[in-house]
Amino acid sequence: MTDASGARGTARPATTHPHPATAGQPTVLTGATVVLPTGTVENGQVTIDGTRITAAAPENAQVIDVTGHYVLPGFIDIHNHGGGGASFTSGSVEDVLRGIHTHRLHGTTTLVASTVTGDMDFLAQRAGLLSELAEQGEIAGIHFEGPFISPCRKGAHSEGLLRDPDPAEVRKLIDAARGRAKMVTLATELPGGTDSVRLLAEHGVIAAIGHTDATYEQTVEAIDAGATVATHLFNAMPPLGHRSPGPIAALLEDDRITVELINDGTHLHPAALQLAFHRAGADRVAFITDAMDAAGFGDGRYWLGPLEVEVADGVARLLTDGTIAGSTLTLDRAFKRAVTVDGLSVEDAVQALSATPARLLGMSDRIGSLEPGKDADLVLLDADYELKGVMRRGAWVVGPQLR
Repeated sequence: MTDASGARGTARPATTHPHPATAGQPTVLTGATVVLPTGTVENGQVTIDGTRITAAAPENAQVIDVTGHYVLPGFIDIHNHGGGGASFTSGSVEDVLRGIHTHRLHGTTTLVASTVTGDMDFLAQRAGLLSELAEQGEIAGIHFEGPFISPCRKGAHSEGLLRDPDPAEVRKLIDAARGRAKMVTLATELPGGTDSVRLLAEHGVIAAIGHTDATYEQTVEAIDAGATVATHLFNAMPPLGHRSPGPIAALLEDDRITVELINDGTHLHPAALQLAFHRAGADRVAFITDAMDAAGFGDGRYWLGPLEVEVADGVARLLTDGTIAGSTLTLDRAFKRAVTVDGLSVEDAVQALSATPARLLGMSDRIGSLEPGKDADLVLLDADYELKGVMRRGAWVVGPQLR
């Protein structure tokens, strides 16, 4: 099957079974295990009025008994390239919206759209398209992953399009995003890298260290210059060494750094994930998908920027050399794996999927936790951590699917 983005795979149309609720009617979810910033509450309730969570239920509220289920804040993905057969880098507006909706069906109520390395003029054009969707509230902003990355650690990026992080060119991209640029991934050891970090910090854009061949000392220098994120820690960077600790040690030890982790069972060994949590803590870890077109769509061949990708058994690899090319992960799967395979507490998983990314994006006043006054973004899971409902800004995207 081929769609407008050039993806070929097996379509998996999503089906939802909405609860018979009156549109816009205040709703109270009762009997749930509710994960709050202060801890987990058994037999708790969450009240929604309009698009917000409220402290008290109006008299006309409908009550939905969700006993035996978890109610969590909506998931937040700060690094996502597409889904549903659609690419955020090359798809039309309709394609991008389909990709966004695909991830919403899996609990991601807030998403930052990521691009991959491309020609500078093309990336500036994409920034214009994506900024319009950010202005409409469909995405939380734009993340530029490349072209300012190391050819030694390029991963699934086209080497011929890579370039040093000249601050003038970095500025061109953030200007093209019209105030909607959220993050730029840089190999900060390259010429212009440190100056570009300072430029990004001055403009309120997150400077992320990634696809880097930096030494420990070079990484410390970049952090001191204002870098605050590690792009998919462990991946596309030198491994941790006992004589040459490289960027991993510098990124884990500094409290100013939030580390991204791709928890799909392919990108990281469970011991690496545990190391990151033990050293950084849940309040410095953000689970991401790094998803490409095939997320929520199926195996087959796809394009990631100018590079062709083969997806088999849910693992995406470049057709040319087998390099891992993003993921097909969705955040509901990342959550379930975190608690059932990695042994994380539900509270720590929620922190990494919601509260930490909300804080990083500067949006903690609106999203990231279930508190009165915040957006009614929530996820409903059953006792086996399977997704049974998704609400975004007070409207059900999925479910609730109750027995």
